[in-house]
Amino acid sequence: MADEEKPAARLIAVTLDETGLAPATPEIEQERRVAIFDLIENNAFGLPGREGRQPPPGPYRLKLAIRERRLVFDVETEAGEKAGEVHLSLSPFNQVVKDYFQICEAYFDAVKRLPPAQIEAIDMGRRGIHNEGSRILIERLEGKVDTDMATARRLFTLLCVLHFKG
Repeated sequence: MADEEKPAARLIAVTLDETGLAPATPEIEQERRVAIFDLIENNAFGLPGREGRQPPPGPYRLKLAIRERRLVFDVETEAGEKAGEVHLSLSPFNQVVKDYFQICEAYFDAVKRLPPAQIEAIDMGRRGIHNEGSRILIERLEGKVDTDMATARRLFTLLCVLHFKG
């Protein structure tokens, strides 16, 4: 959207609350950087009205955190005013995150020693699990945050970064 006006229902900043997290591996750090860059470049993120009230207008700043076994979306307006906070239980994500980490580990290992055809097969599985996690995220955000699959994929990546235990 170079010359077009960007929509208000979008993110302009994303930060992670990394308090208490294990130091990230180079691969995890790279995934975090790419996901945040891609999110800022192109995303769909809006807050629906609630109880007859319109939400503060976007664009928004998002801080993601894990607190008390919940994924927290702390949303502010462009000016830094509180726009909303969404809390999601991590329970629905536990298995898919575990599966995602396992297949990512296999993928990073495969890149070092396997032929391209086998790497591609593992990567297809990795994308499938990533899509599953993204669909769960969209379902859990329904009625709380309006988003699309591409944005949910990047947010799921960041959820995994926050889940990383070293």
